[in-house]
Formats: sequence, C-alpha cells, structure tokens
Amino acid sequence: MKLQLALDLVNIPQAIEVVSQVEQYVDIVEIGTPVVINEGLHAVKQVKEAFPNVSILADLKIMDAAGYEVSQAVNAGADIVTILAAAEDESIKGAVAEAKKLGKEILVDMIAVKDIKARAQQLDEFGVDYICVHTGYDLQAVGKNSFEDLKAIKSVVKNAKTAVAGGIKLETLAEVIAAQPDLVIVGGGITSQKNLSEAASKFKELIAQG
Repeated sequence: MKLQLALDLVNIPQAIEVVSQVEQYVDIVEIGTPVVINEGLHAVKQVKEAFPNVSILADLKIMDAAGYEVSQAVNAGADIVTILAAAEDESIKGAVAEAKKLGKEILVDMIAVKDIKARAQQLDEFGVDYICVHTGYDLQAVGKNSFEDLKAIKSVVKNAKTAVAGGIKLETLAEVIAAQPDLVIVGGGITSQKNLSEAASKFKELIAQG
C-alpha cells in the first residue's frame, strides 16, 4: 500500500517546500488540478527536477486529446497521469497506449461515475494502471466518502491497482486501510497540519502496518 500526497492549494515554491518536509514518507507526489490550472505543467517539471527520486502524478483529469496530453505531462516529468473515467473509451485507450509507449502509468479518476462496477470492469480491460474512487470537495462537504465504492471496484478488477482519495484523515485511515487499496491519496490530512513531517510519518506508519 502506497501513500500519495496531493498538493492542491499551493504555488510552485510552496509545493517544493512542502515536499522537502515529507519526501521521506510519501511514495508519490500529486501536482493537483488547481496547481496545474494556476501554474501549468511547469509545476510538474520543477517539482520533478527538485525531487528526481520521487514519483510525480500530474492530475490533469483528461477528457479529450488524451494521447497528446499524456505525452506533454510525461515530457514535463510526470510518472503517472490522470484521466476521467467519464471520458470516451477511445480517449482512455489512447491515454493508456501513450503511457505504455513512454513507460509511464495512467490513473483513472471515477469521480461522478454512477455505475461503478461496470465502468471499473471496462477500465480494467482497457489496461489502465490505477482505478481511483474519489469523493470530490463538494461531496465531502455533505459527508460522503468512497469506501463502499472502493470495495465495489476491488470486487471486479483483475489487473488494475486501486486508489482512494477525498478527505482522508488520520481518524478515518483505519477504515481506508481495512478496504485495502493499493494507493491512499491524502491532501489536507497532511498539508493542513502544523508539523507536516510528523503528520506524513504517522500516515506512512499506519499504512505500513496495514
């Protein structure tokens, strides 16, 4: 089980400062969609250059022109690129093909998907690397979480790894670990704490025990 740190509400210097404090505890650093919108793929490039041994995920949430957008993210230094499960099948297949050609990975974000099991089965057949259940900010605000969706996906996928994101905190981590995803994605649960290194260490320790 790996730990991914999601960086959403930072600029490039802030991102580098945060990663410098938690690098030893996280497996993947996510350059979140808000950062990409504000800073462009320069954020991916500069964080990768600062931390060449850390895997970088570019959260582009691709919907179209998938092969091209994956190639641009990889050129900037991304090891993993995200596409939405709601995208056209051909877009997802194109993203997978481009990533495989470049030796990188695709994570599919299931946000807003209604038939979780059926779509997860299709995505698994397309050869995606990760399928991620994601409770977005707006649903978190009304108390939703993704744990049942994660169990549903795990019941049908045969090859893809699973990931879970959305409002995960230390208090809810035990429930996440019990569902046994391959990747746990944490944002504010770490970045909103006073001592980032200590918070990341606690997450990593519990995940390692899981």
